Amino acid sequence: MSSTRTLADARGWAALGTELFLEAAAPFGPAEYAVPSPLPGWTRAHLAAHLAANADALGNLVHWAATGEPTPMYASPEERLAGIERGRTLPAAELTAWVRESAQRLAAATDALTPEQWQTPVVTAQGRTVPATELPWMRAREACVHAVDLAGGVTFADLPAAFLVQLCEDVLAKRAPAFALRTLDGSVRWDPLGETEEPAVEAGLPLLAAYLTGRQQIAAAPALGPWL
Repeated sequence: MSSTRTLADARGWAALGTELFLEAAAPFGPAEYAVPSPLPGWTRAHLAAHLAANADALGNLVHWAATGEPTPMYASPEERLAGIERGRTLPAAELTAWVRESAQRLAAATDALTPEQWQTPVVTAQGRTVPATELPWMRAREACVHAVDLAGGVTFADLPAAFLVQLCEDVLAKRAPAFALRTLDGSVRWDPLGETEEPAVEAGLPLLAAYLTGRQQIAAAPALGPWL
């Protein structure tokens, strides 16, 4: 199964994920933010701080693309984690505001990029060199998947099918390059390529996305830990 992704698609999905996250978090106070998330050791407050810090960090790469001045996402892995730890202790209203305002800053910065600047190579926190056109997709994954992780009513079924296809292909490229996605009567099948004892996995697209990202288990399928 394959599809193409445009810059406009990725930017739209990033905006949608942020909107869904903020709608779910809107009523959260300290007690709601203290609820554990599906990610080991993280509460909802960790998720919110991570998503806000991610917008600011991607903003650094947008600055790089706009000016040509190398600006890393984070000064160091330790600085990234320290920022999340600081953010999760913010009062609930301030934490939600950080998520919203950081997303607005990122959107405004990307709005200002010229076609030439969008092609500027930048380096991600993982050390990958990518054109700036990749940044909205990186943001879309974070915003949409963590909107689900917030467990505030958003599920993978609420996300666009085209986004889920791109997400599944992205996860498979990293998790299990020996497998491929194929459409099968309205569902999706994860088939082994070559000789392997791993079973094929067949599921509807939302369930497959939940499984591949480690958010939900499928009976008889290999257990997968959280991704992203």
